[in-house]
Amino acid sequence: MEKRRLGTTGLEVSRLCFGTLTLSSAQAAFSAREGGELLAYAFGKGINFWDTAEIYETYPHIRAALRLLANKPVISTKTYAWSSESARASVDQARRALDLDVIDIVLLHEQESVLTMDGHREAFSYLLTQKEKGVIRAVGLSTHAVEPVLALAAAADSSTDSASVWGDIDPGPYREADVVHPLLNRRGLGLLDGTASQMALACERAHAAGLGIYGMKMLGGGHLLPEFDEAVSYALGLTFVDAFAVGMQSQAEVDMNVALFNAEEVDPAWLQATRSRQRRLVIGDWCTGCGACVERCGGRALRLEGGKVVADSSRCIFCGYCATVCRDFVIKVI
Repeated sequence: MEKRRLGTTGLEVSRLCFGTLTLSSAQAAFSAREGGELLAYAFGKGINFWDTAEIYETYPHIRAALRLLANKPVISTKTYAWSSESARASVDQARRALDLDVIDIVLLHEQESVLTMDGHREAFSYLLTQKEKGVIRAVGLSTHAVEPVLALAAAADSSTDSASVWGDIDPGPYREADVVHPLLNRRGLGLLDGTASQMALACERAHAAGLGIYGMKMLGGGHLLPEFDEAVSYALGLTFVDAFAVGMQSQAEVDMNVALFNAEEVDPAWLQATRSRQRRLVIGDWCTGCGACVERCGGRALRLEGGKVVADSSRCIFCGYCATVCRDFVIKVI
């Protein structure tokens, strides 16, 4: 498996990153043991980069995998923290749950604009202090929007007029960001703003400014499966992207994706099975219509109708984040 330096972080990561959301209760609902064994298998195939988040609740799966390995992968996690106190709690939880003294990468989760970044600057500043202390190796943000990527690129490049993106807001601590984890696919499916080409250009600028880039949703949550070859070719042809996070749920999927990323021959049967796979957001009939999932959905794919939640499958990217706020466990991605 090809490995690349993640920006200027000094971290060397596999081009294929294991996105662990698929192991969570919102999707495959693997036990910690099952998830840990699959992660360990992937590590044995050369995948040394794992992506998680506090909201995924996959820390137990990763901890189980770490107990099976002699060497440690690069682990990236994400937090919705907005203050020093909430950031401290998130970092402490990750270290405790993973049984690690040092977390490789901590990102602010789902930043939508410079306004949301400004609202989370206290948390970001705290992450930077932990980086200085050696508790965290790299910091940054994840996003489904173009603006935050452009904002980090402008903040990192002293030759750029940051006001063109930031306006009257001082980038402040964001000048020291290391990594960005953007939604990136050939059609821009799931983007909150801009187009696929605008996101690609923003990522190219950010990478040129020294930021590590690892993308997500290269298949648009499954919507690009009918054009699988083109979607994969586009993603892996973006030379300024250091890695792509891909969710996997079996050893066969790991093998297929490793072969794809290594430009090796892939079992035709598995390619056909992947191309024909249809993902669904399942909403149980016991939905009470509380609306928490509708509010949570950044893609505006959910609405209340007749006292129940209804999904617009054309807008849903099957991230499963809606399921994490459902108090009655009504929603699941399958």
